[in-house]
Amino acid sequence: MTQSISISSNSATGFSEAVVNWYHKQGRKHLPWQQNKTPYRVWISEIMLQQTQVATVIPYYQRFMESFPNITALANAEQDLVLHHWTGLGYYARARNLHKAAQIMRDKFQGEFPLAIEQVIALPGIGRSTAGAILSLALKQHHPILDGNVKRVLSRHYLVEGYNGQSKYEKTLWPIAEKLTPAKHVDAFNQAMMDIGATLCTRSKPDCSNCPLVSTCLAYAGNEQQHFPQKKPKKKIPEKSAIMLILKQGEKVLLIKRPPSGIWGGLYGFPEIDLQSNIDKKLSSFGLTGTKQQALTPFRHTFSHFHLDITPILVECQLKKENTNIAEYDQHLWYHITNQDTVGLAASSCKILDEVRELYQALG
Repeated sequence: MTQSISISSNSATGFSEAVVNWYHKQGRKHLPWQQNKTPYRVWISEIMLQQTQVATVIPYYQRFMESFPNITALANAEQDLVLHHWTGLGYYARARNLHKAAQIMRDKFQGEFPLAIEQVIALPGIGRSTAGAILSLALKQHHPILDGNVKRVLSRHYLVEGYNGQSKYEKTLWPIAEKLTPAKHVDAFNQAMMDIGATLCTRSKPDCSNCPLVSTCLAYAGNEQQHFPQKKPKKKIPEKSAIMLILKQGEKVLLIKRPPSGIWGGLYGFPEIDLQSNIDKKLSSFGLTGTKQQALTPFRHTFSHFHLDITPILVECQLKKENTNIAEYDQHLWYHITNQDTVGLAASSCKILDEVRELYQALG
């Protein structure tokens, strides 16, 4: 059962005016995607900013826009190149969905960003809040938003019970966002709400003294900031393990392209085995024979839903026959460890490659 939060028109007006006034005085206005605003530029930034902080996003955004300055350029690019530009940002489904959505816009909307929110929501990787952010920030259309930062501000201000991902929590917050979002200055309001959540109403140690909403915030009044939003009940995260084989010939290592969906979908990575005793069998399937093995530094890579303990093993190889035989994979690549190819790589693969490079340079 959802909470019933009553907000008068006067209260909503006071809230929105305080937020917009703060934006004009204190809000962020000089980020790269805030210059020369277009739906495309805002879209790319909104997707990159999901699960990723502003400081991390800025250089990625700038490189991405240089390579893909418009929808058609992105749509026409090879997916490997798009994923290469995303390497290190994580949550790679975001990049795959960007590419798919760009192709849909190229084919159905003549390379233009659709202007109706229903059409935007129908695109891969875009939900209601992201669609509202794009259309309100770029075109000043009247749409509420509800990203993680905005949820936190509203949850504390009105003492909304629940946690991110909980259905009743979302159902309580959306009507509040709709009530508060002004028809005028909607771009300033929505940007300010995200900024307040990101810079003042933070998860820990919120800077309430500088918040424009402090005088009406119920959590502040009751000193309950740390209790809202509530924490999602913890589940024990499963642990998995994998041995990754770094099959090296000279200055190159073998990478295989993963299936388009699932973990690291569409990215290049190292062949995996469950048991070290299966190394020779795996090598044979590639038409290779090993001449020397070396264990590299094991490490843990944590996903949102499990831990993966990775044991990398470097194997110096040579061909048993003229051509490699990688039957279970559509694509493979002999990746030059110094002259790096423009393909998408997971953070774990980059970590392993860094160690291989260090070893290679030390021996060289």
